[in-house]
Amino acid sequence: MKKYIDNFRISLEEKIKNNYKFTTKEIEYIDIKIRDFQHERLIHLLVTLFYAIFAILFIILSFFLIYFVIPCFILLIFLFFYVKHYFYLENSVQYLYTLYDKIILSKEK
Repeated sequence: MKKYIDNFRISLEEKIKNNYKFTTKEIEYIDIKIRDFQHERLIHLLVTLFYAIFAILFIILSFFLIYFVIPCFILLIFLFFYVKHYFYLENSVQYLYTLYDKIILSKEK
């Protein structure tokens, strides 16, 4: 997903930089792609929240039973990478909003 978003972002940046005139169909396509990325971001937020809940649960359980310590560490490692990926998605989608706004403003001129 990272490579896909990066390629999409780079292609938009290059077109904006070269003063490319976007058609209405292309603008609709960009809007649909941003919505797809928003959906991906929402799914990753839900997964990250569930991992966080389970990690907290296992942290609490590891105080009572030593058997939960290793799964707790595994969940924390997964949680770290999920949070990292989620923040990448969040920042990328927000940046795509700014690119979309530039495209819309250039279309109006």
